[in-house]
Parts: sequence; structure tokens; C-alpha cells
Amino acid sequence: MHVSIVGSGYVGTTVAACLADLGHDVTNVDIDEDIVAAINGGESPIHEPGLDDLVAEHAGERLRATTDYDAVRETDVTFLALPTPSEDDGAIDLAYMEAGAASLGEALADKDGDHLVVVKSTVVPGSTEEVIAPAIEETSGKTAGEGFRVAMNPEFLRMGTAVEDFLDPQKIVFGARRPAAYDTLGEVFAPLVEESDAAVVETGIREAEMIKYANNGFLAAKVSLINDIGNICKEFDVDAYEVADAIALDDRIGGKFLRSGIGYGGSCFPKDVNAIIQASRSEGYEPPVLEAAVEVNDLQPQRLLGLLDERADVAGERVAVLGLSFKPGTDDVRKTRAVPVIEGLQERGAEVVAYDPVATESFDDHYPDIEIEYADSAAEALEGAHAAVAVTDWDEFAALDAEFDAMANPLVLDGRHIIERRDGIEYVGLTW
Repeated sequence: MHVSIVGSGYVGTTVAACLADLGHDVTNVDIDEDIVAAINGGESPIHEPGLDDLVAEHAGERLRATTDYDAVRETDVTFLALPTPSEDDGAIDLAYMEAGAASLGEALADKDGDHLVVVKSTVVPGSTEEVIAPAIEETSGKTAGEGFRVAMNPEFLRMGTAVEDFLDPQKIVFGARRPAAYDTLGEVFAPLVEESDAAVVETGIREAEMIKYANNGFLAAKVSLINDIGNICKEFDVDAYEVADAIALDDRIGGKFLRSGIGYGGSCFPKDVNAIIQASRSEGYEPPVLEAAVEVNDLQPQRLLGLLDERADVAGERVAVLGLSFKPGTDDVRKTRAVPVIEGLQERGAEVVAYDPVATESFDDHYPDIEIEYADSAAEALEGAHAAVAVTDWDEFAALDAEFDAMANPLVLDGRHIIERRDGIEYVGLTW
């Protein structure tokens, strides 16, 4: 099929490259000329394992990029994969989606025949039909359900494993009102359905929108619950990881998302949980469990800093921060736990030096007001440090050993259960 994707960020580029790999003819539409040039040159604009290879393989053949929205007229289906950032109060900001939908509508005004518009971005229930479809109607002069159709197809991609998640999904959700939309989506995803054990869920548009929030809300709550339990374990001198290993044997609980530590970050969990909380409040319901999940998550970095306060005064001292990305396998630093940790260290007067395998440049770009020293290796960051704090669980941190001998004071606080205990260091785990 001929597929167009509006937006070439984390989701849009991944989906485009993967659909091209499935055999579709894919056109990415983006207003950023540098991103368009990168894709057409066979380079991924984002850091994601496996994505560079797919873009390089298909660019110029089944994958191309353009700044011209008119290209969508030559396609059968358009996926909207634009940012949905948070307002100051946590509510979803649909400005990018509305602008993209309006531009898409202008292009569709001159197209003969039907066109399916699929919302891929995460939007609160009602957004597709009440905001996005009307924006397309206004500029296209067409009516939803006649000149074009709308559908919802939420993404379940994890940074660091996005390509794998797309090509080997657990579930594929189609949200639509008419059988024809299900049929078209089924044709797009047929290669995946045929080659995987993915469950296909056909549901309404609002239900599809909510499924994404329910998915992320449940996982965020699970992370905060195990962190809450871990905090209790710490107070009783109990290893939370041994407790987690035992409860994971219960198939009602399972072992995933039971790694207690400094909390979740990134572009999805914080944004999505806050957005659905605000959307719920707008309808008159206060969601106490989700609110508690956010509260526990926000307190975890402070608990780690509190453990530091009990053991050292870092005023005027060098402190190493290991990890800047919100998780390993990505250079995404949005809502990373490194920010509250670094800010807390600076409030204590520490001289912060940080190291991350891939996210240093991204962190410096996103947080220009945070002035710290950046090291080229973990060893360089640790040399002469009065304390070290592990924030991201990169595998290379698990291999650190002799590097700790160069510390001025070998105090190591681990927020991710990644550093190995060893003689010669004072090791402090956050919940173990």
C-alpha cells in the first residue's frame, strides 16, 4: 500500500521505517528540512537501536521524506504521528495535532476518492472525533465519513526496543466506526498479523484512545507501587529485589516492571499519566491511584538524595552522576530522573560531573540552564569524586570495578540496582 506519515519524530520515523520494511511504499511528511534531508540520506533523525539500519536500507526506495503535504494525495492512508506535549497543568496540548490535521485537510481538498486518516499519537478520549476530524473538515471542505474517514491506532513502542516492539507486537488496536476502516487497517498491518502472534483488537475510536492511557497508567502505577513497597523494605533493612523475585512468581503479578528504584521518566509515562488525570478531573472525577503513582514517582529522587545526606556533606565536593537518559538504549532525556538528582546536588553545593554513553549532547540541548561538567567516560567522572550516583541502568555501569578506586571518597548510591557491591566502596541501594 501507499502510506503517508505526518511527523518524523520517535514514533513517526519508527513506524515509517518499519512499514517500509513490511513492503509498503511510505512517505514521511515533516516541516523540518534537516529531518527530511536526514531520512532521504538514509540516516535516522533519532537514536534507536535497529532504526538506522532500516532507514539506510529503505531510503530512496520504499521510504522517502518531504516537507510537502501534497504528497499525501498519492497515498491511501495517512498516519498522524505528531507531538502531544503537556500544558503547564499536565493537560494535553493538541496544537501540533490540530495544525497537522489542518494542513492534511488542505492537501485532501483536491483528492478524489476516499482517504483514511489514522491518529497514531496519544490523545485523550474524544480528541480524534472532536478536535482532529473537525480540523480536517474545515480545511478540506469534506465531511468525516464521506470524503475521508478517521481511525485510531495507538502505539505501544518502548524507547530502546521500538523496532522490535513494532515488528513483533503483543497487540494491535484498531479504533474505528466503520468496517471499511478496519479493513484498510487490516491490510496495512497484514504482514505483522500473519507473521506474529499479535492479538488484533477492533474497537471504537474512544476506546482505542483510552486503551493507550490505561496501558501506560497501569504500568506507571505498577512502577510506583513496587517503589512504595521498596521504600518500606528499605526501612526494615529488607532487600526489595528478593521480595520482588518472590511475588513475581505469582502469575497474577508477573515479573515485569518490578525493578524498584528512582522512578520512571521519558516522554510517555509522565505525560500520559498527567494528561489522563487532568482529563478525568475535567469530567469531575479525581483518580486517586494515578495521583498517588505520580506522587511516589516524584519523591524517589528525593529519597536517594536523602540517603546521600545521611552519609556525606557534598558542599564544594565533586559528585559523579552516572546516566542522563531516562532509560538505557536511548538518548531521550525528557523527564529523566537525572534532572531532579542534579538539581538536588547543586542545591547542596556539589560540583556535578556527569557521564552518559549517548545522551550527553541531548541533555545539554534540552537543559541549557543546568550547568555541569560532562565526562567522556565513567572512569573520568568517578576520578576524584566525593560520591557517585547511578541514575540510568546502562550495562556498562554494571561492569565498573577498578574505576571506583580513583574516587576521593568511595560512596556509591545506586538508584537502579545496576552497580555491583564490592570491597572498597560504601554501597547504598535505594530500596535494597
